[in-house]
Amino acid sequence: MSHSHPTLGAILTRRIAFFAVLAMFLQLCVIFSDYYWNVGELSRLFVEQETERLASGITVDEKGARYQLPDNVKQRYQERSSGYVARIRNATGAIVFESCDDACENRFLPADVNPPDFWQRSLKPGKPLALVGGRAFVVGNQRFVIDVATIDDPQNVVSSVFWKEVIEHMLVPMSILLVLVLGATLLSVRHALNPVRAAADAADNIDPMDARSHLNFEGMPREVAHLAIAVNRAFERVGELMTSQKILTSGIAHEIRTPLAAIKLELGNINHPRARKAEADLDDLVRFVAELTTLARLDGFDHGTFETVDLVALSSSVVEQLAPWVYDNSHTLEFCPQVETALVQGAPALLKDALRNLVENAVRHTPAGTGIRVYAGRNMVRVQDRHPGGIRREAGTDRTDSLGIGLKIVRRIAELHRGSFRQSTSKLGHVCEISFADQHPKLVPSITSE
Repeated sequence: MSHSHPTLGAILTRRIAFFAVLAMFLQLCVIFSDYYWNVGELSRLFVEQETERLASGITVDEKGARYQLPDNVKQRYQERSSGYVARIRNATGAIVFESCDDACENRFLPADVNPPDFWQRSLKPGKPLALVGGRAFVVGNQRFVIDVATIDDPQNVVSSVFWKEVIEHMLVPMSILLVLVLGATLLSVRHALNPVRAAADAADNIDPMDARSHLNFEGMPREVAHLAIAVNRAFERVGELMTSQKILTSGIAHEIRTPLAAIKLELGNINHPRARKAEADLDDLVRFVAELTTLARLDGFDHGTFETVDLVALSSSVVEQLAPWVYDNSHTLEFCPQVETALVQGAPALLKDALRNLVENAVRHTPAGTGIRVYAGRNMVRVQDRHPGGIRREAGTDRTDSLGIGLKIVRRIAELHRGSFRQSTSKLGHVCEISFADQHPKLVPSITSE
């Protein structure tokens, strides 16, 4: 599968993050509309945050209470005409800090009044804010009352008040929630997809030519298990089609061989050279039909029938069976094992057909007196013909084109066994070799035979 396709975890991560950001944006819009148009709430927040900033400059030690104007509010309260005023008193009413003149008396609570812990009053409705308020703080076991006032908020402090509220009460909680939800979701999805991932790995190893291949859907979510069951059902249908094809090809072979055998029998009763020529042509036709049937049957072959095969023993049996026929055709046949035992997984009948095809082709397409050698070694079988006096280039024989579909059958059998088929030419003749994938066969020391 292409790496350009995103994983399910990546898709879910993007979607969860998108909807989380969308939810945060919508919540921001709700908070903005709620706070921006609620002047009373903004005024309260202004007093709370501004008095808190001013209170950070109070220091209480053994010498008493001292005050230094914090840097973040110094611009607003150092100058008397900035549009902001403040007053800080201790529990006895003594002034600790003051940034206003006698006008403060008209805005703040009188000095002889015991102020509440929080108070606030709007000087005029609407925005920009015009308000006055105060708040009590306890610093070093001493109580301080901080009063603030603003006329039209010229430095737009209300914006920082608003954004601080958004960050503290929306962005931080929502970010923590997003991380937790996203992490928990991804872990849950990853755990739920473990069986699916295992099935995907198994799907890569499914052999269409093996009726036993299927996907294990145990432990999968219901939706994915339903898909796995459908895939298994499709493979069962493929297996049924393979079986039907075997039956069909076997039936075709039987139906064709019967009339051909009858024709050959009738030709045997005719004593004429043309009858003998017709018999030879009929033999070629029978062999061609057999090859076509074999090739069609290979497409429906099932890897589930594979078994452990000894290439040495199999090659020896084929050589033993074909030796009389080879000698009758004025050729010689020799078996040369390279090892004592070479085990591979395969179908004995198909491997015998392939080796038989190679030997028969070597006999039919080489001159009389050619020696044919069959080698069996580690994960390979080889058929080599040795012409008397070597290959004559002037003959111009293209052996590959003259072999019909015999080599196609051999090549197809090699592919079914996950191997390869190679042809080459040596100084003495032609070499055809079937190589199998390394299956770590059990080998014993080599035999020297010539």
